[in-house]
Amino acid sequence: DLQELYFCKIASKNLSIDSYPLKDLAQIIEILNLCAEKMNEQEPFFKRFRHCLLTCSFVNYIFFLFLTGYLMRVPSSQVRIQICKCVVSFYNMELPRKLLSGYQPTSANYKIQMAELGGLAETLVLSLALVENQLTEKLWVLKALQHLSSSGINCRLMMKAQAASRLCLYLNGVDPSGQLVFRSSEILWNLLENTSKEVVNQLSSLECVYALKEVFVDLLMHGFRHYDRQLRNDLLVIAMLLAQNPAAPMIESGFTKLLIVLATFTEVKIPNPLVKGLKLTYSYEDFELKKLLFNVIGFLSKDPRAVQLLSENDVMPALLYYVKPNQKPGFHDWSAAQYEELQLHAIAILASVAPLLIDKYLSCQANTLLLVFLEWCIGQDPFFGQGNSFHGRGGRGNKLAQMRYSLRVLRSVVSLHDDAVNLNLCDQGAISQLLDILKYAANKSKEKEDAILLEIQANILFLLSVLCENDLHRKELFSYEGVDILIPFIQMDPKKLYSGLGHNCLLFCALDCLWSCVVGCYIAEDCFLEKQGIFLLLDLLALKQKNLYSTILGILVEFCDNPKTTSHISTWRGEKDQTAANLLIQLWRQEELELGVKRDRYGRIVDMKRPIASSLQKQQEVVPMPASCPSFAIMEISENIRAKIYSLLCKLGFENLPGLSAKDFVTLAIIEHYIDFKVGEVWRELCAELKEEFRPVTPDEEALKFISKVSEDTGRMVATLQTEVLESQHHKEIQEEEKMYTKIQAIHKQREIVNKSWENFLTRTSNYEALKKAKRLQEKSVEASRSKLKTQNGAVHSTDIKGLSTTIGSGRLVTVQSTPPQLVGGPLAVTDPSVCEGALKKIKRVKMLDSVKKDSVPVE
Repeated sequence: DLQELYFCKIASKNLSIDSYPLKDLAQIIEILNLCAEKMNEQEPFFKRFRHCLLTCSFVNYIFFLFLTGYLMRVPSSQVRIQICKCVVSFYNMELPRKLLSGYQPTSANYKIQMAELGGLAETLVLSLALVENQLTEKLWVLKALQHLSSSGINCRLMMKAQAASRLCLYLNGVDPSGQLVFRSSEILWNLLENTSKEVVNQLSSLECVYALKEVFVDLLMHGFRHYDRQLRNDLLVIAMLLAQNPAAPMIESGFTKLLIVLATFTEVKIPNPLVKGLKLTYSYEDFELKKLLFNVIGFLSKDPRAVQLLSENDVMPALLYYVKPNQKPGFHDWSAAQYEELQLHAIAILASVAPLLIDKYLSCQANTLLLVFLEWCIGQDPFFGQGNSFHGRGGRGNKLAQMRYSLRVLRSVVSLHDDAVNLNLCDQGAISQLLDILKYAANKSKEKEDAILLEIQANILFLLSVLCENDLHRKELFSYEGVDILIPFIQMDPKKLYSGLGHNCLLFCALDCLWSCVVGCYIAEDCFLEKQGIFLLLDLLALKQKNLYSTILGILVEFCDNPKTTSHISTWRGEKDQTAANLLIQLWRQEELELGVKRDRYGRIVDMKRPIASSLQKQQEVVPMPASCPSFAIMEISENIRAKIYSLLCKLGFENLPGLSAKDFVTLAIIEHYIDFKVGEVWRELCAELKEEFRPVTPDEEALKFISKVSEDTGRMVATLQTEVLESQHHKEIQEEEKMYTKIQAIHKQREIVNKSWENFLTRTSNYEALKKAKRLQEKSVEASRSKLKTQNGAVHSTDIKGLSTTIGSGRLVTVQSTPPQLVGGPLAVTDPSVCEGALKKIKRVKMLDSVKKDSVPVE
């Protein structure tokens, strides 16, 4: 007896019966295998085998990690149950009752890792087939698998053995205790957490869906315990995951229809045999059930096959039931917080369902309900939102959450561009009401900006864009107050674009609203121009935000149809007195640099055959396409901003553009011939496609060659013009340089004269001989300057100043000598003092008489 021999060996080593050393692992495995093989032949082997297992009820026996699963083949209920108990004991962290001297007990984590390496989980899943008809043994196996499924490695091993489908088929088995459903669902949950996609794929068979449906219905109709409701909700989550898988036969099994009816039967009072006799309480578990059913509706809305079921089972009226002011809770037993959460959840699901059931949406007058609800949202009625749910985020103490999700519903239906929906909205004054809500949200944002307020404003701008697009009357309705509201959005601080709250999206929606609601209506355009809107757009363009280029340039091109616009564009000045033309040419150069267009260092054309082709365009192979499909050269127009810049400069004109440098004129020459180069590219593609299919006839071939030559000649002509511009600029720079050099020379010469004059001055002051020499030169100069003709009978006055002791020029000293009376007559010849005194007295007398006349008063 091998077992007796082994026990004797243990006794000789003084080891306890419940502790085995790891080095004896091989012998123990051999003994148990022999006992298992001989069990059916001799009774003693069975007794010894069972006794060995019973003594191994604790975790100390590491060999069970490798052998336990395979021993499940032993046809004994006690042995199988004991094996499962041993597996459960692996997860017991208690130490052995008696530690052996010289031995270290293995840790629980080590044993669990060994169980993972040994593939025990996979073996136990396969052993379920052996205990299919034995409830007690099956429950013990499920208990062991429940512990093993806490590990991701074990879950993957279990999935290899089709654990999900096996467990689902056991769900509706007979079990008065309820442990079968509980343990199976727990294992499925653990499998979902670790291998969700594989689990859903395994559960997507018709048998599994039927089994899941039957258990769910049984718990729904007959489960009244708290535990039953929790288990019901767990199974509903699994069903919800299956509903997301198109391969799952949820519709074929009737499970989808059942879930839809359950989601709506409390709001729509229509008898349905599927839920006959069902009554929901207002417990927390039933509240969770209601939210889960709403989630199921949301997932089903993504399945085109379920749309018909959603329409037939009154999903639209059920969801619209919650689109009403929160004056009272919806059901008398729901709390205010619970009703608000259900309301927001229902409106959020409505945004997904409404576009699919647009006829139902209109027949239920959903637009009217939503507009009335939005009117309540901005009203002064007292309401204190709880804001304590996922959908209620940001809605504590206000109605912003309700406003946010209602606008989402409107956005989802308006995005369909259905004329009936949009006309119905506009007929009810939606444009004016949306502008009021936009002003309300904008004022709230001034107090405190958050992502919810920004989303509300962006959605309103989107709604206005869709409603007013291509309708002049609606644009006029918008223009009266809409332009004033739009201006602040375009004036947004550029720093906010990087805040992460959603300012970027808000700005795009504002620009889209400007394009759709203002452009094309002269009343709105003139109002926008009066408020310097073009200047704001150019300021925004000058920020060099690449994602804004296309939109802003498109708006400017459309605006140029208004004759007043070009003067505004020409008048604009940016930083450092930058002009609009200079800004556009800079954007062109930047775009060509990113596209990889070949230019030399001066910006001139390099490739005459393909002057504006990008690097990607040159790499593109020739692919023959039907005439209805645009070629790569045509598609390239919409993928960059060059065509918009060309169109805008065509509106401004290519002549007399202010603020341009020579480099700008070089680029401008390319822009001016953009359309010619693009036509040449299209013809080149046409030639290449023709040569791929067949050879053109001689006249056509000659015509194609001529067209290609014209395109190349245009490129050479532009290159020549660019060279002339550069040469002219170079010549001008040389002339300016020469002028500057001449000016510098004159300055240096003047400085030299000043320095030389100063040196002469210093010499005259320090050297008397030099001073006398200078004096002689001065006298010669004065003498040379006098007239050679002598005046007849004229007085000669000396210009020298007698007694002058300075060495510099004289100051303001003048001596006047009277002319002798015998030479010239006149007043100055009178030398008698009495005569002079008489003259003075006469002058004084005249002045006194004048003053008396002024002061006298006339007498009648």
